This record gives sequence, C-alpha cells and structure tokens, in this order.
Amino acid sequence: MASETPTISSFHSPHWDIFCVVVDNYGDIGVTWRLAKQLAAEYQIDINLWVDDLNSFSHILPELDKSVAQQRFHDVNIFKWNQPLDISYDPGALLIEAFACELPSQVISLIGALHQKHKAKESIIKPPVWLNLEYLSAEDWVDGCHGLPSMQASGIKKHFYFPGFTSKSGGLICESTLFKLRDEWQSNTNNKVALFKKLGLTGITAKDFVISVFSYETTALTALCKHWIQCNSITNKTSPVSKRIHALFPMGKSLSSILDLLNVPLQAIKPGQQFCLGNLVIHILPMTDQTQFDRLLWSCDFNIVRGEDSFLRAQWAAKPFIWHIYPQEDDYHLVKLQAFVNIYSLKLENDVANTWSKTNFAFNQQDSNVVEHWQQLISAQSTLEQHAKHWPIDAKKDADLASRLVEFVKTS
Repeated sequence: MASETPTISSFHSPHWDIFCVVVDNYGDIGVTWRLAKQLAAEYQIDINLWVDDLNSFSHILPELDKSVAQQRFHDVNIFKWNQPLDISYDPGALLIEAFACELPSQVISLIGALHQKHKAKESIIKPPVWLNLEYLSAEDWVDGCHGLPSMQASGIKKHFYFPGFTSKSGGLICESTLFKLRDEWQSNTNNKVALFKKLGLTGITAKDFVISVFSYETTALTALCKHWIQCNSITNKTSPVSKRIHALFPMGKSLSSILDLLNVPLQAIKPGQQFCLGNLVIHILPMTDQTQFDRLLWSCDFNIVRGEDSFLRAQWAAKPFIWHIYPQEDDYHLVKLQAFVNIYSLKLENDVANTWSKTNFAFNQQDSNVVEHWQQLISAQSTLEQHAKHWPIDAKKDADLASRLVEFVKTS
C-alpha cells in the first residue's frame, strides 16, 4: 500500500498552552484554571497550564504540590513557569497569553521560527494560533476589538480575545452543567447549612441572613459592618422579618478593613473563629477550592466580590451582589463599573436600578453614604433576587467562552 501524503494535522500536536502570571492572587489564576478545566473536561483538549506562582495557585487547588514543577489535576498538565523557561515548550494548536502576560523569549523565538519555516514551505507544521486573553469588560468597544489581529515582528499574528456579555464578544466562562448544579443545590436549604458546618462556621441557621465578603480594603466595608452591628432586622417589601446577620470573611484584604472593630491583631485571627458584635456575627472562612467557593456564593443571601473570577461566579450564583473592582489609574475601573451597571440594570425597575448602582459606586469610592444606599437596596432584596435568577440566562446567551474559543481556533 502506498503511503499517504502527510497533512498538517497529522504532524500538528493538538494540545493547547495557557500561560498565566499571578498578579492579583486568585483572579488571574482563577480564570485560567477554570477555563483549563472546562476545556479538558468538555472538549477533551490536552491543556498545558503554565503558572509562575504555584504558592498562590495552591490556595484554590489545595492538592497542588508547590515544590513539584510538573503535575496533573483534572486532566490538566500544570507546569511551573520559571524565567528562563526550564521545561521544554512544544508548540501546540493554540497558545494563550493570559491578560497580556509576557511570554518566555524561548516560546516567542520558537513559534516565530516555525512561522517562517511554514511560510517558506520548509515545514508543513503551522505555528499555534496565538491569543491574548483579555480581562472581562462590558464596555461597548469590546465588540469591535474582539478577535482583531496584531502583526508581530516575526510576521506571526497575535489575536486579542475579549470575554464579554454580547454575542460579538468572546463570551463568559460557564461550565455546561453549572446552572443545573446550582439550582439543585439551592432547592434544598439543608445543603447550605451543611456547607457552613463543613467549613467550621457554627451557629448559622437556614433563616439567618448570610453575606459573603471577598473585597479589597475599603472604608465602605467598615461603615457597612458598623451598620450591621446596630441593625436588628432585614426588611423587604413583601415580608418584614428580623434576622441576625452573619458575615463571612476570608483571611486577607477584606478583614484588614474591619480589624479595629474586632480589636484583635491580624496575627491572632484564625479560620473558624467568630466574633459576635451586636446583631452581627463575623465568621473567618478557611480557604476553599473553586467548587466550594461556588457553593458558598450559592448559599449566601448576598455576596460582595472583587476582581473578575469571583465577580462572574457571583452572577452565576443568582444572588444579589456588590462588585468591588480592582482600582486602576485615573479611576478607569469606575468606567468599567458603569458599563456593567448599565447592562445589568436594563430589566430592573428604575428605583431599584438606581439604588443598586449607587451602592456599588459608593462601595468602590469608599463613600460613607454606602450605608444609606444599602438600607434602600436591602429593602428591595426580593426584587433583586428575582432579577439575579434571570440575569445568568440573559448574560450567557447562546454560548460560553470555551465553546466560542474552540470555534475561533477552528476558523483561524
């Protein structure tokens, strides 16, 4: 039998590489880890995730061994990314530099040389599709910039891939079974009580009002906690009720905002501790993996989240939330907040939309008026809850980021 002429695909390694520099502890690695897991699980793509900081990564993947350079979890190869690169890079079908991280020079040289050889027909092997996965934004310009190529010095194109909320953007990370799992979890209140118990958070009943707090430092949070200490009821329009407030804090930046209230040095605080201050009980959360974090958001009545990964997971939790954005120069983060507020509020009643907007801006601007806005916001809790249940369906639209990414690579 005559041998067949080899094709490009027969020589081309199908694996994908994702490079991530950890900048904001859990944000960048949180996004890339979720994406890597979904691509491996739902599309059976062999994924190599290169990470420069295994210590931060291990906080959301406790099984990770910080001392091991090459490991595999959830069918994803995890490589420690040292400078210079000391693990051999083999070009695959896709190369993602997450959030404009600077790729190792060896990688850029290798794919540049591969491109030149392919262009000169000295090799049938194509260089990988090269993407810069950008930060999530609801701004209008995202649609026009998503997918645009940028010619590099070697002649190879790098494409800008923008996640977003419209059908013209790169979409949003969302696992195919996530909403079903969330609905099943929230249909039984025993699940949240069991989760709180598992996390070592004692004394929380199914009827208590529970708020998760994962923010940066802000005096707005201090003001809210002072209010919650004095506040002995959570009231909504349809059913005034009195409840104790439980606020769940992880170790870190949120906790730094309220240390004066606790009157305890940070070094003396441990996960599992609780502080009773008037009507407010502050619980110190242990670190959890992403699955537990999702369930925590599903189980709380209100979530305060920061960054990008937890911001999106709070939306998928179908619960009311405040978004604390990573501060940027010239307050550009407030432009991003306004863009999201605009689309999130489209189907909200005007008065509720205005209150939700004012509360978010006050929190991000360390405005003491946050308490006044919060009081109005919480009176509309039922309306916000209904809106939060419908929003994920509107936001995800017909496709998620992973499926759009797979299609993008096929057509590039």
